Amino acid sequence: MLSGCAGAGGSAGKGGPGAGLDDPAKKDIAMQLVSSAENSTLDWKAQYDYIEDIGDGRGYTAGIIGFCSATGDMLGVVERYAKARPGNALERFLPALRAVKGTDAHTGLGRPFTQAWSKAAGDAAFRAAQDTVRDREYFEPAVAQAKKDGLGTLGQFVYYDAYVMHGAGDTEGTVGFRTMRRQARAEDRPPAEGGDEGAYLGAFLDARVEAIGKEPSHSDTSRVETAQRVFLREGNFGLEPPLRWTVYGDSYLIKGPDAS
Repeated sequence: MLSGCAGAGGSAGKGGPGAGLDDPAKKDIAMQLVSSAENSTLDWKAQYDYIEDIGDGRGYTAGIIGFCSATGDMLGVVERYAKARPGNALERFLPALRAVKGTDAHTGLGRPFTQAWSKAAGDAAFRAAQDTVRDREYFEPAVAQAKKDGLGTLGQFVYYDAYVMHGAGDTEGTVGFRTMRRQARAEDRPPAEGGDEGAYLGAFLDARVEAIGKEPSHSDTSRVETAQRVFLREGNFGLEPPLRWTVYGDSYLIKGPDAS
């Protein structure tokens, strides 16, 4: 789906004609950036077994991008795993996951479920299920929309991270990606409509900071202000390493390809 429009986002705006976020090397950078915020580490591949209730009203948060029992994407992962590996140890929790969707309840889950989740991470089919749900529900729609808007690699990541943290649409107590994009377009036009890429991304990040302030479970905006906004100020529209940023008080570095 993305290969058909790969040229559109890569050549528009200030991002230049280089690789977009769906280039494997850039996608790995995106995953490291997300992991720094979601798991306080760049080692995103070690997060398939992660699971805990972080007290944000979304039940269990787990896996490589923080799939949640309340939002339904965790259910999607387990359903896909059940299709790939019938009879796996997580399959018996499907009724409970369906029942708690939309709530922060642990009913029918608890320690047996969290242990089964962590153990399943040793199975390549379970890791593939997480990868597929991440791509289908977050990465692919975010990158596709960014390319339609004429955004380069940084803008594609800005959209993707917003999808991961806020979801596509508004829910009770949260502001989704589509609302942020609508607010940003009301302030500045994206490159595909003749606007300036930097100004538009600044407007989108402003909208996201405002959205974070409206969510009772989120208040720290460093994921935007001392990370993505840093790359924007540097004019790094291609998201080229070295990349230095800070999230929630922790500093990170992705070295350039020639660094020792």
